[in-house]
Amino acid sequence: MNRTDQSRIQWLALGFTDIPALVLALSIILLASCQPAYAEIPRASQIYKRTLIRAAHAHWGLDAPIATMAAQVHQESRWKVDARSPVGAEGLAQFMPTTSDWFAQLYPQTLGERQPYNAGWSLQALVLYDRWLYRRLSASDNCERWAMVLASYNGGLGWVLRDKRAASAGGADKLRWFNAVEHYNAGRSRAAFRENRDYPRKILLRWEPLYVRAYWGSGACTRGVQL
Repeated sequence: MNRTDQSRIQWLALGFTDIPALVLALSIILLASCQPAYAEIPRASQIYKRTLIRAAHAHWGLDAPIATMAAQVHQESRWKVDARSPVGAEGLAQFMPTTSDWFAQLYPQTLGERQPYNAGWSLQALVLYDRWLYRRLSASDNCERWAMVLASYNGGLGWVLRDKRAASAGGADKLRWFNAVEHYNAGRSRAAFRENRDYPRKILLRWEPLYVRAYWGSGACTRGVQL
């Protein structure tokens, strides 16, 4: 009796009579179990994946948290290069025109004239702006620091710095975002405050793990395979 026959008998002993059908069923189950890691990632992301990776490596080094940046683009525009928000934010990175102008002037050699609907320009600007914010913030660890970076990207660095001071005055740890600084509001409207606090949580805790599992590399809060 060969090994194939032995395996078939073992399956039959367990009550399974149609081995090909069983294999097909198991395959479908396995595919379905993998689906959530990819289902919510837009297909368009694959078009710009290499562009984002090159920009991230160029400005952050080989240990860049690419999954975090991909999750950020996901949250901003769902990878729609022609995205435009009701308030006027443009492109993949959803920069406001005034921010695009200011940041292009800050990095004229790298960015040149603002081109928010150019995918390469938009992703490079996002990567650079994240780095610019990262260098101006301190936190207890990389995950907390990135939460502050993202809150600053969404609502402004000045607000986050004021929130950190308010947290410190209130007895909270100003080096921790989650369950510390995030609970302090230095004066924003309720709607703006709620949106700003949701932003880093969605990116780091919801979208980042999806991109890590889809092999986009590591994130700031989730480890993965480095690209």
